[in-house]
Amino acid sequence: MTTTSYEALVKAPEAGRPLVFAFHGTGGDEHQFFELAGHLVPKAGVVSPRGDVSEMGAARFFRRTGEGVYDMDDLARARDKMIAFVIAHRTDHPASPVYAFGYSNGANILASVFLQRPDLFDRVALLHPLVTWAPVTTPQMKDRRVLVTAGQRDPITPWPMSEELIAWFKFEGADVR
Repeated sequence: MTTTSYEALVKAPEAGRPLVFAFHGTGGDEHQFFELAGHLVPKAGVVSPRGDVSEMGAARFFRRTGEGVYDMDDLARARDKMIAFVIAHRTDHPASPVYAFGYSNGANILASVFLQRPDLFDRVALLHPLVTWAPVTTPQMKDRRVLVTAGQRDPITPWPMSEELIAWFKFEGADVR
């Protein structure tokens, strides 16, 4: 895989500044958070890929079979493809810390990548993720900075699932908020 594995908007970081990955939600695209990422971390580089799956015309990063029901084989395909994509961009900017945030489906692909390879990111923000699988313990999670946003009345992600994810990050030693 290369830096061109996904249709993406890309801006290189200024010297010593972070590289920020921005993952859109279902129906979004590479434009959804590109400018926001640049405003959140001034002078940062930004990589904002477009999901490569279409669900009735809405871009996503992996398939699902129903609301909150993931095609786990396709999630594994997407996770592995995204890991290679992130590694390729990291290789292009070895001196830059790497941050990432994703919303909804973007949070889910980011969670899948981060839970598999926490070493790829210095900080992550999962904005309303729905993690339906059991994360695997990893010592690499220790001291990783993680933000999880969720709603107690979210109709898609039941609050107890968000609490479980937050508790898991804490148990693994992440600096979670």
